[in-house]
Amino acid sequence: MIFPPNFEEKIGFDHIRQMLVDMCVSSMGKEYVEKMRFETVFNRIERKVSQVFEFLEILKYEQPFPAQNYFNLIPELQRIRLSGTYILQEQLFDLKSSLESLNEVIVYLQKLDSAKYTLLSELVEDKRVDRVILNEIYSIIDEKGNVKDTASETLRDIRQRLIKLSGEIEKAVRQVLVTAKKSGWLNPNDEITIRNGRMVIPVPAANKRKIRGFVHDESATGQTVYIEPAEALDANNEILELRNAEKREIIRILTSFTDNLRPKIEELIEGYRFLGLIDFIRAKALLAGKINGTKPFMSNEPLIDWRKALHPLLFLVHQKQKKHVEPLDILLNKENRILIISGPNAGGKSVCLKTTGLIQYMLQCGLLVPMDDNSKTGVFKDIFIDIGDEQSIEDDLSTYTSHLRNMKHLALKANKNSLFLIDEFGSGTEPQLGGAIAEAILEHLNNKGAFGVITTHYANLKHLAGKTPGLINGAMLFDTREMRPLYRLQIGNPGSSFAFEIAKKTGFPWFILRNAERKIGKTQIKFEQQLQQLELEKKELTQKQQSLNEAEKQMNEAKSKYDELTAKLIETKEKTLSDARSEAQRIIADSNKLVENTIREIKEAQAAKERTKKIREKLKVESERILAEPQKKSEAKPVEQTKAVIARSKKEKSAKEDTKILVGNRVRILPQQTVGEVIEITGGEAIVSFGSIMMRAKLEKLVNVGEEEFYQQVMIKKRGGENIFNELNTRMANFSVTLDVRGMRAEEAATAVIQYMDEALLLNIKEVKIIHGKGDGILRKVVRDNLRSIDEVIHIEDEHIERGGSGATVVRLK
Repeated sequence: MIFPPNFEEKIGFDHIRQMLVDMCVSSMGKEYVEKMRFETVFNRIERKVSQVFEFLEILKYEQPFPAQNYFNLIPELQRIRLSGTYILQEQLFDLKSSLESLNEVIVYLQKLDSAKYTLLSELVEDKRVDRVILNEIYSIIDEKGNVKDTASETLRDIRQRLIKLSGEIEKAVRQVLVTAKKSGWLNPNDEITIRNGRMVIPVPAANKRKIRGFVHDESATGQTVYIEPAEALDANNEILELRNAEKREIIRILTSFTDNLRPKIEELIEGYRFLGLIDFIRAKALLAGKINGTKPFMSNEPLIDWRKALHPLLFLVHQKQKKHVEPLDILLNKENRILIISGPNAGGKSVCLKTTGLIQYMLQCGLLVPMDDNSKTGVFKDIFIDIGDEQSIEDDLSTYTSHLRNMKHLALKANKNSLFLIDEFGSGTEPQLGGAIAEAILEHLNNKGAFGVITTHYANLKHLAGKTPGLINGAMLFDTREMRPLYRLQIGNPGSSFAFEIAKKTGFPWFILRNAERKIGKTQIKFEQQLQQLELEKKELTQKQQSLNEAEKQMNEAKSKYDELTAKLIETKEKTLSDARSEAQRIIADSNKLVENTIREIKEAQAAKERTKKIREKLKVESERILAEPQKKSEAKPVEQTKAVIARSKKEKSAKEDTKILVGNRVRILPQQTVGEVIEITGGEAIVSFGSIMMRAKLEKLVNVGEEEFYQQVMIKKRGGENIFNELNTRMANFSVTLDVRGMRAEEAATAVIQYMDEALLLNIKEVKIIHGKGDGILRKVVRDNLRSIDEVIHIEDEHIERGGSGATVVRLK
């Protein structure tokens, strides 16, 4: 149940409904908008919201959706149900166009991935357009809606006779015209004209009896008469008869078609209703795109757990004015069902109330809502609202009386599935009595388990929330330093009205305020100020704590990387020692083998001096070789590395001294770090090789690197197992084809665009999109001016109207 009857006007939903009407392209879709109602069945709500979410995904990521010629032929189809009636020629053309559009919609939706667009695929799975009907229409009318000559043999014969007679008439009339001109009966410049559908000759009134024929008209002055020559009268009469015959034949053709169409009227009406439903869902998706609507987590229970919720109408107004809207975080659950918001006047209390009512109502009408998609939403059976002045002279109702009447209805009807929204609870009468009645009503609603949001200035209601389970206080924050409201809801503590501070800011007479302070007592005023200041400091401490937690997280990640590197170093060290041990064992084994062979040869030589001497010398040479081998291996590397470093240093020095880019140079493409080799230079561009990948870049974006830097990169890649493919794959995986610069200053946007385009060019991306919003067009101009300065940009255009229009720029690259 929704109360009061003008609920939609009170929360602003009537504006949402009108926006949906404007976004529909057919009267059928608009009828769905008018019939849209508050739903309470969870499965139906979730299904409708999910359908809109799927359609929003189509508008964002798929090909443009067909949305033309959504004509409503239902009234015409219902008219021709009666036997003997026939469809009008103009309506037949609309039937053709709309059936083609219906067929395009069905084919489009059936081609989508059914796993991704489940609900929309279900909508269209049994839908089709009867091709027999379309083919029959094609045989009757052409692309301009005219009945074809080939629609029937009789019609073809009639029209051929008409063409022949028209030619004969024109020939006869022209002969009379030429004769009359030669006789001087006409002005030299007079030509054949048409009157009453017949060819006539303009003749001066003085000569009208010189030409035989029928006078059809005369000029306003009476000086010229329009005569149909007698030679054309019979032929024109026959043409008139043929025209009538043509009309009769067309009616016969349309009647015959209608007779064939009549058995399929119900099927066609169903098709048009489906087309209207698609138009309706599309309009809801367009609205969602406009207000940044999304699908939150949904639960079949009374619950509000919203994060960064925005009032959609306020968001659109502020977006045009380039103003920030403070998002709303609000939680109503079984433990804290009723939120009592207090705070300064003009601080945003009523906006919070309306935001809650409007968003919940939109959701249960099957619309996507503007909030963080991690929010959780529930379903309420009833929504009550009491806001604004409803006094009525006719009904003899004062403001407070109308509030009491609403409270009576709420007290009797509310239950655990109800959501109530009350603005300025208890106001309108003597504060002490009004506060007592409000407190009693609040206790009654709490006992019934209802959910609600109320705004108040009454201290007794704030105290009640502090000690009663199910109730919780909330405050609209106020900056006591700058003396301005922050429009931010803080749940947990009550807020102050800041009446004196606001009065001072408005320039209220100081002496009156000083007298008021004496009456209420400075202690009370200071307490209110300190309470709010504590809330602000608490907020700042929370933000600092979040920053510290983030820093601690980063430090832990750095420590983990350090531990990982240390472990790898230890592993490398152990491997090196193991290799050294293996080498030592090999040397010992070779030495033992050499000694054994030497002893054997001495024994075989039977201690001959010369032979023994030679064997000993051979032993000495082999021993020196074995001992020197590992030393050479260990020394060769440092010597070679030293020489290589010296050579690289010289080359690096010369490369730095000579910044000119030449074929064969080692270079980097700014601002990237990967080093490649210049393969070719043409004009002001160069082709750079990164392994097997070739890239084109401007010369001014290249910088020479020394061999040392190149050598280090090669060694790093060898040790880490990384290469250019890994880097490019990582960049490609992290690259987004859409850049959003909304909210940036002009300078920030310009820098972001240049860096983004450099990355796109490096990755050889052919098309990107930059979202800058519409607004006053400043960001759009900055973005496009920077894009025009990039030679690789070959085309710039506005995004499709359904995906942002002039609020986004599509860029195509070479």
